Amino acid sequence: MTVYGTKIKSDLSFSLDFSQESETEYEIALSSGVPETLKKASLCNNVIYSSHGRSVYLHSDRLIDGSSKIGQPWCFEVKEVVRFYWYGGDRTIYYELDDKGDVDLLNFWFVHQFLPVYMSLENMYYFVHAGAVEVEGKSILFIAPSMGGKSTLTDYFIRQGHPLVSDDKVPIYTEEGRWMAVGSHPYHRPFRTYEVLGYRAENSVQASSPVHAFYLLEKTGAEEDIAIKEIRGLKKINQLLSQCPYALGSNRSRYMKYVTSMPDGLGVFSIKIPQNINRLGEVYEAIIRHHKRVQ
Repeated sequence: MTVYGTKIKSDLSFSLDFSQESETEYEIALSSGVPETLKKASLCNNVIYSSHGRSVYLHSDRLIDGSSKIGQPWCFEVKEVVRFYWYGGDRTIYYELDDKGDVDLLNFWFVHQFLPVYMSLENMYYFVHAGAVEVEGKSILFIAPSMGGKSTLTDYFIRQGHPLVSDDKVPIYTEEGRWMAVGSHPYHRPFRTYEVLGYRAENSVQASSPVHAFYLLEKTGAEEDIAIKEIRGLKKINQLLSQCPYALGSNRSRYMKYVTSMPDGLGVFSIKIPQNINRLGEVYEAIIRHHKRVQ
């Protein structure tokens, strides 16, 4: 299967269809054979957070500063469900199910949460928390606070025939001075249900595409005008950094350098979106018109 521009070889059968043909940047192995040396490593320093109603832990044997070192042992644990182990710099990941885990839950956590953490720690990609679609061969990214409408707008664009780039986390890398967006996987979730990836979009990107613009979604009154305005300067940088979920510790400095050196012409725009589902078509048309003007 291919997710986040990465070919995954595994001894595990995945319950969802990730068989889309797409270009790959990396190759990773996923195995159940956890080495005893990893299990016995002193994985005590941890970062704890909550996601999808679960307690999630990130363990290592040293201070977790946001970047992986060669040979550093790691464990990503979803309490009572699954643990993923790896050594820094290694492209083999090991899994171990816990009492409340099963293959479907392992699939979800591996694709939706673990891989972006792993790839960020291993400096493979920069990740932006955004919905993203392709318009005329270029990626546009929708950023917003939680429950801000990213998935709803992404779904609307998909239904108008635009290829899906990502529903939630967009991997980005640089190529010849451009920011390139990588397709995450072909599933999207225009609803709020824990531990599911949602519906499969039959039209998803097969190759990386240049990032054209970021649109910050700002909700407004149901009858208010739709307005698009460019965000500049420090506010622009802060808005992008606030949407980088793995910009922690030493990674924050890396992300800061990345964001402050973004290519000329790559804009961040706020868009006022009426809280009226019946006006999504107007929002769509406004973004398409704006996209054409800023090319």
